[in-house]
Amino acid sequence: MSKKRILVTGGAGFIGSHLCDLLIAKGHEVICVDNYFTGSIANIAGLLNHPNFKLVQHDVVNPLHFEVEEIYNLACPASPALCQSKPVYTTNTCVLGALNVLESALKSQARVLQASTSEVYGDPLCHPQEESYNGNVNPVGPRSCYDEGKRCAETMFINYHLQHQVPIRIARIFNTYGPRMRPNDGRVVSTFIVQALKGKDITIFGDGRQTRSFCFVDDLVDGLIRMMENKSGFIGPVNLGNPREVSMIELAEKILCLTGSKSKLIFMPLPHDDPKRRKPLINMAKEKIGWKPLIAMEEGLKISIDYYEQVLQQGVSGTSV
Repeated sequence: MSKKRILVTGGAGFIGSHLCDLLIAKGHEVICVDNYFTGSIANIAGLLNHPNFKLVQHDVVNPLHFEVEEIYNLACPASPALCQSKPVYTTNTCVLGALNVLESALKSQARVLQASTSEVYGDPLCHPQEESYNGNVNPVGPRSCYDEGKRCAETMFINYHLQHQVPIRIARIFNTYGPRMRPNDGRVVSTFIVQALKGKDITIFGDGRQTRSFCFVDDLVDGLIRMMENKSGFIGPVNLGNPREVSMIELAEKILCLTGSKSKLIFMPLPHDDPKRRKPLINMAKEKIGWKPLIAMEEGLKISIDYYEQVLQQGVSGTSV
């Protein structure tokens, strides 16, 4: 494999930092751009002294340009709580960020991958979700800043491809979990694990029968790289996620079992527009890029639990969690 110069926006974030790790391990030169709104230098601390790694503090809502061969655009808050706390900024990051990344790709003649999301399907009326489904999104709901922002970003990508021949890739990421997701991120796996480890009540929204499909982060970044590097010209969109569907009650009970926690389950009202079911069809990923997730949920949860145990221990000794 030839060494490439690669830009990763949002590279200090949860998924972005794991992507930077793998790209460096493959021998590439990586420029990591992040404004630390949700990312952290701690996530890429192990790369800071690497000769092939460069860290740049920058917000993608402002123009940027680096002479690179590939760009992974991961810059965007993904936690519903954080997205909705600054909805205008979230939409700007999705849309203006996509525009600025595409302009940089156009100047560099770089291949560029958009990290899109299963949220483009909204609260789906078809199940499971395949790439041909156009979604059921509320454009004026509390989640629309992210959902519609990501949908618009896909529109920008496809039209830069059609109008300017920018070589693009679009990957729709389903629920992903693993080390480096912030303990207070608000997403369900990290929330349940931290609550269980602290002996607090496990908060389940709705009746707990709503489902998600959880992909371990190592599998996900492998899928992103396979999508970027496919030689067939396949641009997507492609679903990247684990097709094993689990309910929130099942997830909570599994985490209680693995942690040995005595925490109790409590039920809260379901947030507005929260999807009832979420499961990807990944036939296209298997066919086009030879990808499927390999890490079993129990294995991924054990790794994640070990990580959050360490984080919480550091918190006791004075490190912020």
